[in-house]
Amino acid sequence: MKARVCEAFYSVQGEGRFVGVPSVFLRMFGCNFKCRGFGMPRGELANDYDLIAKDHQENPDKYKVLKDLPLVHKGCDSYASWDPRFKKFTTDYQLDELVDELLSLTPEGKWTCSNGQDIHLVITGGEPLLGWQRMYIELFEHPKMGDLKNVTFETNTTQELRDDFRDYISTKARFHTTWSCSPKLTVSGDLWSYAIKPEIANSYFSVPGTHLYLKFVVADEVDVDEVTKAVDEYKSAGVECPVYCMAVGGCYEEYQENAQTVAKLAMGRGWRYTPRLHVDIFGNSWGT
Repeated sequence: MKARVCEAFYSVQGEGRFVGVPSVFLRMFGCNFKCRGFGMPRGELANDYDLIAKDHQENPDKYKVLKDLPLVHKGCDSYASWDPRFKKFTTDYQLDELVDELLSLTPEGKWTCSNGQDIHLVITGGEPLLGWQRMYIELFEHPKMGDLKNVTFETNTTQELRDDFRDYISTKARFHTTWSCSPKLTVSGDLWSYAIKPEIANSYFSVPGTHLYLKFVVADEVDVDEVTKAVDEYKSAGVECPVYCMAVGGCYEEYQENAQTVAKLAMGRGWRYTPRLHVDIFGNSWGT
């Protein structure tokens, strides 16, 4: 089975439970959301992706690799991980090729360093649980993946788990699984009924031996009120877990401008604040 990958890179985990942990990131291609509302006035949608796609069509030699694509300050900052107009920048890997690529990114070519520290694997997107679950079983069972100890799935929490994948994670996986669940609020431009799926979150939460937390991208108090509503819905479905708030920001300057406000809003509700540490260190760029 081939895996369509937007990018794979080595960095520090910048968000949530494992902030600062050295991690290999596997960004899969495909998503069921577009998130055109981030960074825009409420009710308006960004068209930055369309402008870049038009420029690419008119100047096909201008953008040769993923890192040539411009960053956007409005909407989804990882637009090339799902927009089919940028599919040419993805790579289709056979399983052995993918494993070798991931291991080549680690400091010592293995998941556990000689000093005993382990490198985490973060599977993100796009939406990483959209269509790739069977492939993950094959990936994790590869002989070279035997010393992997920690895997995080960064998901929008709308995709049902396949029975075989759920069974594998709960009974056969040799590593610890974390569900980093980031449901989209209406500030994203997506519909509440489509984005907030408490029953899906509960299906992840109930997988034995795994850990789940909720992480919301927030701009202002209106968003925080939505977080309260969403958390209540998740609790009603049986999901009792840590809640993180993260400042919206498609660029370093916007993120810094919003960070203090969002931190104070989160503290006022007793929730956790998570930075975007990778943005603090590297700026917002592909491969970080």
